[in-house]
Amino acid sequence: MPPVFIAVIGGSACSAEDARMAEAVGRGLASRGVALVCGGLGGVMEAACRGARSAGGLTVGILPGDDRRSANAHVDIPVVTGMGHARNAIVVKTAQAVIAIDGSYGTLSEIALALQNGIAVIGLGTWALSLRGRPDQSIVEARDADEAVEKAIAAAGKRRD
Repeated sequence: MPPVFIAVIGGSACSAEDARMAEAVGRGLASRGVALVCGGLGGVMEAACRGARSAGGLTVGILPGDDRRSANAHVDIPVVTGMGHARNAIVVKTAQAVIAIDGSYGTLSEIALALQNGIAVIGLGTWALSLRGRPDQSIVEARDADEAVEKAIAAAGKRRD
């Protein structure tokens, strides 16, 4: 049976606290046999990959450019797209659930793509959504890395690909 794929998304630059959280998420996913998908660059992506690799996990980096060497050192499988930010759709569609940590506008676009495609988004200190001044609860909040991993795995188990 193929592994579960969960995307970890977030900014290419992040705080030390967000990096620690992303690393713990990556480690948690790998320890449960989940393959980690990300944008393959630095910041949250690199920290999550570092955590996954430290626990013997598989990491897939969907790269925006044309050079596989641009992947962070912890990506096992670099996927070169030459698509820039359009590669965000591939990151999301490869995953059965998404964990969003912090993030920039690119992260926000990935959140929107995931939700539009019925892919659960678990949030750790990331964007909040509202429509016409009313909170939108589409992003499932998690208190810490362990809870985010558990919620993402549960959501991925409900998704039929």
